[in-house]
Amino acid sequence: MTELDPSIRPFHLAFPVRDLTATRDFYCNVLGCREGRSSDHWIDFDLFGHQIVAHQIDVDGESTKDTTPDADAGANAVDGHEVPVPHFGVVMDWEQWHAFADRLKSLEVTFAIEPHVRFPGEVGEQATMFFRDPSGNALEFKAFQDSEQLFAS
Repeated sequence: MTELDPSIRPFHLAFPVRDLTATRDFYCNVLGCREGRSSDHWIDFDLFGHQIVAHQIDVDGESTKDTTPDADAGANAVDGHEVPVPHFGVVMDWEQWHAFADRLKSLEVTFAIEPHVRFPGEVGEQATMFFRDPSGNALEFKAFQDSEQLFAS
């Protein structure tokens, strides 16, 4: 079994968005991210210690590419739910996850998959929830009571 490495460095993720103002509001005021550097076309956010960068792909009404974000490339059935693909998020501490889920509920966030415990009593038991940002990017936040279950098979 792989042990969690306490020296793991933060990850960096860049993702497409349609509206930087709505993105800034959601990531700062709903998720509680700290904003880092930004320009007219992108914003850095501190997502629980990880650097995520929202890149606006439609600038001044003209797409910087021939496509817009494909936030719904499909879904996979997992434990009776249709999990959106692609998605990203953070593995949190158990208590932190519950407090975060309560915060999102109080802000009336619409969940794609409501906060719940997946695989109860089985290997890989975890608390999880899915929701989308204003551009339709799917996010998952999860937690394990036993961190050794993260990579359990």
